This record gives sequence, structure tokens and C-alpha cells, in this order.
Amino acid sequence: MERFFDILFSGLSLIVLSPLFLVIMFFLKFTGEGEIFFLQERIGKKGEVFKLFKFATMLKDSPNIGTGTITMKNDPRVLPFGKFLRKTKINELPQLLNIFLGNMSVIGPRPLTYQTFSSYSSRIQNTIKEVRPGLSGVGSIIFRDEEEMMHYTLASEDFYKNIIAPYKGMLEEWYVDNKSLYLYFLAIFVTIFVVIFPKTNIPWRVFKNLPKPPLELKNVLNYQE
Repeated sequence: MERFFDILFSGLSLIVLSPLFLVIMFFLKFTGEGEIFFLQERIGKKGEVFKLFKFATMLKDSPNIGTGTITMKNDPRVLPFGKFLRKTKINELPQLLNIFLGNMSVIGPRPLTYQTFSSYSSRIQNTIKEVRPGLSGVGSIIFRDEEEMMHYTLASEDFYKNIIAPYKGMLEEWYVDNKSLYLYFLAIFVTIFVVIFPKTNIPWRVFKNLPKPPLELKNVLNYQE
């Protein structure tokens, strides 16, 4: 049933958003490095690798520069128009095509690169591979301001690997363990809400019994008991 709604929502969204896509594609073609889409290998269901679609927001060789696939606030690799696309999350919309093709779901664990996937324990890796990754999801909602967080905490790759990744993995594991059609629609609603009201703490109120974040993340995640 979830796959039916994935096809329905992604298909309708691609049709409705096609004029916006054309405008963005025009701007990207004639600004920055002239790249429109950024395709990157991500790990999907059963560990199968697929190409994830995004609008290009960074320098072409970004994965081989600086912090690799981890993006910091005010990252110098991000192009001027790319900052707007990332801030509004519009750069993520081409993943609707991944959903329509069956690589992803509307809701699920975040699709991971090899670099970030390796930051998780073997148990979390195996759990994540049980389901399709999602355009949004519980982990993506809670960590919606991850770039801001990395800047705020003066974080490093070690901070990501030792603090952020383990907790994010716990959230993805919670989603897989509690996966249902109800949670699917609830996560869609909360995603829309946090895009409109990014500073809200509503995720902590509607997703019951989420794992508590470590002390280092409580303030930046706007956590409330």
C-alpha cells in the first residue's frame, strides 16, 4: 500500500512542480558551473546502490574536497544559487524521480553515501537496509538543520561520527521498528509543518517515545521532555 502512495504522490508532484523545475534548470544552466543535476551513489534497500538525483548546489568535485560528503554551514563549496536551493530544500525535489522509479520512498531513512553509511554500526546498517530510503523521515526531520548544528557545535568529522551518526542511527532504527502507514502519513504532515515552521518542536510531541538525544545535541535539536 505504501508503494501505491509513493507512486501517486511522486507522480502528481512531478507534474505539478514541472514549471518550477524548468525555471530552476534554466538558472542552474547559466550560473555557477552550468551543472543542472548532481547524481551521487547512495545505498538503498537490501544494500543496492542507486543514483540519487539532486539539483546541483556545489562545485563539481565537492566530494573530493574538504569534508567530503559532509556539508558544513557556510561551506565554501556551495554555489551562490545553491545556497537558496539548500535553504529551501528545493535541491531535494528531484528525488521525486527516485521515488517514482522505486529507488526511494516518500518516507524512510535518509539515503546514505558510503562515507556516512560507514559511520553507523553494523546493526544499524542492517536495519536501514531493510526498507527503502526516504525523501524525508524521522531522522531527516529531527536533523533538518544539520548544517547549522555542525557550525553551532564547532563540530568536526569526528563529532559527526561519534555523536551525530550514532544518534541518527537510533532514530532510523526507531522508524524501521515502528514502520506503519499511519507513521508514513504522520511523517509527511510533520515534514510539511517543519518546512513552514523550522524552529518548531512538534516532532518531539507527535513522534512518541523517540530515543533521547545525547547531552551534546539536546539544545541544538530543540529537544523537550
